[in-house]
Amino acid sequence: MKFRPIASSAFALLVAGLPVMALADTPAPAASDPAASDARNDDIVVTAQRRRETAQNTGVALTVLSGDQLARRGVTNINQLQDEVPGLEIVPAFGGGQPQFRLRGVGFDDYADNNSPTVGVYVDEVAYPVPVMTQGALFDIDRVEVLRGPQGTLYGRNTTGGAINFVSKKPTDQLSAGIDLDYGKFNAFKGEGYISGPLTDTLRFRVAAITEQGGGFQYNRNTGQSLGDANRLFGKATLEWRPSSTATITLSAHGGYDKSELTGLYLFEPFQTKGYGVGTPGAIIPADTSNRATGWGTSSTFASLIGWNANSKPGRDNISQGVSLNAAIDLSPSVKLTSITAYDYFRRGELQSWDASSAEESEEFWYGNVRVLSQELRLSSQGKSALDWVGGVYYSHQLQNDGFYSDFTQSLGFTTNTSYRQYVDSISGYGQLAYHVTSKVTLIGGLRFEHENRRLRDFSTEIGSAVTFADGNRNTGFDQVSGKAGIEYRPATGLLLYANASRGVKSGGFTAYNSPYQNQIDAFQPETLYAYEAGFKGDLAPGVRLNGAAFYYDYRNQQVLGTVLDQQSGLIGRITNAPKSEIYGVEGELVLSPVKGLRMSQSLAWKYGKYLDYNAIDTSSLQGSVGSYTASTINYAGKPLPIARLSYQGSASYTAPIGGYALEAGTDYSYRGRLPSFLGTLYDLPGHWIVNANLTLRPDQGVWSIGIYGRNVFNAHYDLVRNYFLPNAKVAQPGRPASYGIQLGYHF
Repeated sequence: MKFRPIASSAFALLVAGLPVMALADTPAPAASDPAASDARNDDIVVTAQRRRETAQNTGVALTVLSGDQLARRGVTNINQLQDEVPGLEIVPAFGGGQPQFRLRGVGFDDYADNNSPTVGVYVDEVAYPVPVMTQGALFDIDRVEVLRGPQGTLYGRNTTGGAINFVSKKPTDQLSAGIDLDYGKFNAFKGEGYISGPLTDTLRFRVAAITEQGGGFQYNRNTGQSLGDANRLFGKATLEWRPSSTATITLSAHGGYDKSELTGLYLFEPFQTKGYGVGTPGAIIPADTSNRATGWGTSSTFASLIGWNANSKPGRDNISQGVSLNAAIDLSPSVKLTSITAYDYFRRGELQSWDASSAEESEEFWYGNVRVLSQELRLSSQGKSALDWVGGVYYSHQLQNDGFYSDFTQSLGFTTNTSYRQYVDSISGYGQLAYHVTSKVTLIGGLRFEHENRRLRDFSTEIGSAVTFADGNRNTGFDQVSGKAGIEYRPATGLLLYANASRGVKSGGFTAYNSPYQNQIDAFQPETLYAYEAGFKGDLAPGVRLNGAAFYYDYRNQQVLGTVLDQQSGLIGRITNAPKSEIYGVEGELVLSPVKGLRMSQSLAWKYGKYLDYNAIDTSSLQGSVGSYTASTINYAGKPLPIARLSYQGSASYTAPIGGYALEAGTDYSYRGRLPSFLGTLYDLPGHWIVNANLTLRPDQGVWSIGIYGRNVFNAHYDLVRNYFLPNAKVAQPGRPASYGIQLGYHF
C-alpha cells in the first residue's frame, strides 16, 4: 500500500490525541441509523426549510441520508450521491473534475467551470456556486438533504433544479473522539478521525480529518503502469461559543489538498490518429477490450508549458480553503437573527488526456482559482404560532481567474491557451410565510428578488503565440422575481398532503471554450422554470411509511449546448437557449420496519421530457464562404430531452443480537436507466445496476466495531460519461469495478 508522507503524518497527528479520550461516554446511535431502528417510523429532523422539523412533516420532495448511511455505502464524494437519490445524475464532464448536476432532468452540459449550476450545493448553509469546488471529500457529515424542485425563497442562491445541503456534525457537550479505518481492494485506504468536546462551560470544539490513498484500478495499455491512486487530505475545525442561552456563535474553518491521479478514459471504438504534418493518417489504436485499460502521454514541450513533469500521469493538484462565521441570536422568544459570513478559496490544477492515448491530439490542463465572499442576514420566527415566517438578504462576490491549455499538436498542429477573468456580484432579498389556517391546513407563500451582474474580462484563446480576440469583455445579468405558493393538508395523524407551484431562475452566462471567434463568448440568457408538484407523506402503520409525488415542469429558455451560425466564421459551438420544453414525472418511496432490527426501503423515480419549441442548426447543411455562410435548421419540437427516465434505489438491513454483541447485515442497490446523450445514441450511457453489501459486528456496550463490505459485488461494467474529440477518439470513463474490504471503528 502506498502512503504519501505528508498525508500520513498529518492524519497520524490527529489520531495520536485519541487515547486521552478513553473515559468519555460512547455516543448513542443516530436516530436515522437503520441499525438502531425497530418496528417504528424514524423521524429525522431536518432544516431544509430553515427551521427544525421532521422530514415527514415537510411539504417538499426531500431525500435525507445520514452520515452513517453514507459511510456504510462508501460515499466519499458528492458524485456518488447519484446512486442514492431518486432522479439525481452527476456526470463528470470528459471524466474530469467539472461535475454536471441534473435533478429531475433539470441540468445542462458544460465542461467549463465558469457558469452556475442548476442544482445548488451548500455546506453548513454556505453556497458553493462554482461546480468544481464541490469535488472535495465528504467526511464528518451528520446528514445530507436533497431537495427537488426550484429553490430560492428560503436560500441565499436561486436554482431551478434543486439543492443539496450537507450538514456537518456539531461539537459535543462531552469529550468524545473516534477513528474509522477502511482498507480495500486495489490498496485503497481511507482513514477518518475526530475529536470533540468542551473547552469551557460556554465554548466547545470539534476537529476532524480524512485521508484517502491508493485505489487505482486502471493500467496503461502500452506500459502496464497503474493509474487512479487517490492522494487527498482534508480537515475542518469548529468552535462553538454560547455566551448566553439566547446566542450561539460558530466559527468553522476547512482546508485540504487533492493530489490524486485521475480515473482515465478508455477507447470504446478504434481510434484513427491524425498523424499531423506527415500527410497520411496516423496509426489506428484498437478499441480497448477492458474498461480498466487507458493511455496517456505528455510531450516535453507541453509539460514545460504547464509546469508539470513530462512523465506526469493524468491527475490533480487542487487546494481548497475556507472559513465561515455563523451567529444565531434570539432577539426575542419569537424572533431569531442569523448571520452567515463566509469566504472560500479554491485553486485548480488538472491534467487530462481526452484522447486516452499517448497521441498528442487532445491533452488538457485546467488551471486557475476561485474566490467567493458571501454574507447572509436572516430573520425567522420561532416557537409555536399561527404564522411561521423567514426573510433575509444575501450578497455574494465571486472572482475567477481561470484557463486551460490544450495540446492539439498531432491533430491540428498547435497548442492553445484559453484564459479569462470573471466577476459575479449577486444581491437578493427573499422571504416565505406559512400560515396555519387550522390545525390541519397550512398556506405557504414566498417571494424572491435577485439582481446579478456577471462580467467576463480579458477572454482570449492564444493559438500558438497568436492572440485571437480583439475584444474579450462581455457583460450580462438579470433582475428577476421568483416565488412559491403552496398548501399543506393533514387530514389525520401521520398523513400529509401537499401541493406547490413555484418559479425558479438560473443565471445566464458565457461559453468559455477555446475558440478564435469573437461571438462565441456572447452571453446566453437566464433560464426559467415553472414547477407544479403534488405529493403525500404517510405513516400508514407502525413500521410502514409511504411517500409519493408527481410533478410537471414548464421550462423556458432552457440552456443547452448547441451551435450558432456566423456568416463570417461558419458554425460555432456555444451554449444557447431552447425557448420552450417540458418535463414531468412521478416518484415513490416505501420504508418498512416490520420487526425489531429489520429495515427495508425502496424508492422509484420516473420522468420524461421533450422540446416544445426549439429550432437547432443543422450542422450538415453549412454552405457558402466567408461573409456569406448559410445553414438550415432542424425543428426539435416533440423530440425527447436527453435525460434518464428511470431510477431505482433500495436497501435492507437486519441487526441480530448475539450474546452481548450486535451483528448487522445490510445491502443497498440501485438502478439507473439509460442516460441519452445529445451527441447521439453511440454516446448514450446504458442502464445499469449497482449492488453493495456489508456486515458489521459491534458489542452492545463497547467502543469498537469491525466490518467487511463489498461494493459493486456483481462487477457491473458501466460508464460514467462518454464523449469524443475531433471526432476520432471516442472515449468513456468507467465506473469502479467490484471491490471489497474491511472497516475498523473505535469511538469513545
